[in-house]
Amino acid sequence: MAEHNTAPAAGGTPGLLEPLEPLYEDAGQPRFGLPPALATAYGGDLGFTPPCVYANFVSSIDGVVALGPEYPSSGSAISGRAPADRFVMGLLRACADAVLIGAGTLRATPGHQWTPDHVFPQAAPDFVELRRSLRRATQPELVVVTASGDVPTEHPALQSGALVATTADGARRLDGRLPAACEILTPVEGSTLRMADVLAALRAHGHTVVLTEGGPHLIGHLLSEGLLDELFLTTSPVLAGRADTSRPGLIAGLELLPNRPVWTDLVSARRRDSYLFLRYRLGPPRAHVAPHSALSS
Repeated sequence: MAEHNTAPAAGGTPGLLEPLEPLYEDAGQPRFGLPPALATAYGGDLGFTPPCVYANFVSSIDGVVALGPEYPSSGSAISGRAPADRFVMGLLRACADAVLIGAGTLRATPGHQWTPDHVFPQAAPDFVELRRSLRRATQPELVVVTASGDVPTEHPALQSGALVATTADGARRLDGRLPAACEILTPVEGSTLRMADVLAALRAHGHTVVLTEGGPHLIGHLLSEGLLDELFLTTSPVLAGRADTSRPGLIAGLELLPNRPVWTDLVSARRRDSYLFLRYRLGPPRAHVAPHSALSS
């Protein structure tokens, strides 16, 4: 999809892209007071009430969010690198104290940086302005979750600095191998990792607004513990298909229906061309989920 730029107003900020079209907005949502260029591009304001954990995914019409291990950075293939999707991704990162991912996502996305300007550099000054107004650090802190300590230590995102949340066993595996800019976070002893402990440790670091970009297994762990508050889902106008390759949907490693449904409320809907940008608020779990889903990889 071609990007549409608007001419800068006299003395103002250049337009970022043709605005998203608001289709529905639930009344009474928290609002940060986005800088004018971001509010215009998004088609309205945006905000979160801390503490909050929210996810962002792009999915094909048939529910595929990743094309399999042989296709690195497959999210770009699913989204078609649409500027509107990349803008929303950058905006959601700019709102967060921290961006939480699993080690599998790190491995599957070589060369990526989980910063707002990496995906939408056109808005870099506006993202900085937003973070300054929210009294956030210059960039959200990357947090990589791995129970085993199996991470690609040469990844540029780790070279730039990150928190690596792991078990005591994982910390021993990583001892002396991580870049100096990284910090190991060990919320608990033992060989399993509960996301509640990870989030508690992040709150101790001052991170109360946390964005997760998955992957599907990490989302499964968050849902199993009832820790995911909101979901942003871009529906890309493409069919991905499934055959012999594992192509997960939004959640992996956890079955909810028919016995453990997690119901959601639609908070907002936006459109750009044939792309839909949906925001859901998750309701409370309707049944206890057994704790066997603690992270162990």
